Amino acid sequence: MCACQRFFRALFVFLLLSIKSYGQLEWTFQSPRAEIAPTHWIDKEILYECETTLALSGDNKRYAHGWWATTLPIKPGTSYEFKTHYLARDIAEAHRSILARLLWLDEAGEIIGRAEYPRTLENGLDWQIIQQTYRSPVDAKQAKLELVYRWDADGQVYFGATSFEETTDPPARLVKIATIHYRPQNSTPMKNLDLFKTCVERAGEAGADIVCLPEGITIVGTGKNYLEVSEPVPGPTTRYLSDLAQKHNMYIVAGLYEKEGPVLYNTAVLIDRTGALFGTYRKVCLPREEIQGGITPGEEFPVFDTDFGRIGLMICWDLAFPEPARVLALKGAEVIFMPIWGGNVILAQARAIENQIYLVSSTYDMKTGVYNREGELVVEGTEANPVALIEIDLNERTLWPWLGDYRNRIPRELPPEKSVQR
Repeated sequence: MCACQRFFRALFVFLLLSIKSYGQLEWTFQSPRAEIAPTHWIDKEILYECETTLALSGDNKRYAHGWWATTLPIKPGTSYEFKTHYLARDIAEAHRSILARLLWLDEAGEIIGRAEYPRTLENGLDWQIIQQTYRSPVDAKQAKLELVYRWDADGQVYFGATSFEETTDPPARLVKIATIHYRPQNSTPMKNLDLFKTCVERAGEAGADIVCLPEGITIVGTGKNYLEVSEPVPGPTTRYLSDLAQKHNMYIVAGLYEKEGPVLYNTAVLIDRTGALFGTYRKVCLPREEIQGGITPGEEFPVFDTDFGRIGLMICWDLAFPEPARVLALKGAEVIFMPIWGGNVILAQARAIENQIYLVSSTYDMKTGVYNREGELVVEGTEANPVALIEIDLNERTLWPWLGDYRNRIPRELPPEKSVQR
């Protein structure tokens, strides 16, 4: 950088600082106690969109905890969008150490209602975004915004372009979910597909956006073993399902046994509205029966961005462990679809509650249906009525007594990774 460029940059930064000091958002630093305060400063080198940033650093304190704060007047009963950007450096667990908090205040400056924790939108870029829209309480007169750094000795965070602006309520994000409760008997793999087709057709005719079928749809009721029904993916079963998905303009989730060279997997496939194979999940948690039968476990928990939201897949025995659903939720899954042979309903409720997701089960020996974020089975498929269908709004918030927006708090308050490692 030449001397002329350095001069104009310095002049520009000076002007920015001058504007900041007279702007609407006047930031001050705060900490619960002086002994645990992180280092704080306005950074003139790390800029966001040519603006200075609000910086915090651990200062070699693993217990560091503090935040930049500002308070501004608001209108009661009005929607506001909170948004900030941050750049993290040398921070082990950003989801625990970097966050924003929103407090509603009355005219006297007293806190009312619940504290809000806006969600971080994972974007794969250096600068992450924390953003969410809220409606202010009817008795709120002020909003306090906090940009928080905590619990990392070695890191630094830079916050830039923080805003809190009046907006409109976000529109509903509706999705019609169908799930199937049906068990073929004395059948063949091909006949199974024809039998399940009847249920899928009913879901499609009812306008479902996505339908979930059970685990192992080509083996149940056939008397065959895993190898005998295994097939490549894509293969015959995915082609069969592809025609149905395309005909009804909907996604289909189904469980089958995949063969890749010498390896067998218990796999869930996701077919999109055009009939294309959109994704696969290979069952990670295998019961001893599948292990003895020569099935190999998968190694990852992918998430998939559909046109209505981000979803994850689990299969049967995955339900017995908290990690699969937790990983999917931390990756942003809003709904988890679970082809399952049979399992524990209480565990299904727990996975929905502890991750604040919708869990969709399609089963032979357990309850088939949709569990909401409170663990309630809000719609159920039965032998008499095998196609369960419900429309949900993924933008509708679930607020718990005392806890508030539990989903947004979960990643902020998880135990640190080092405390759960063996």
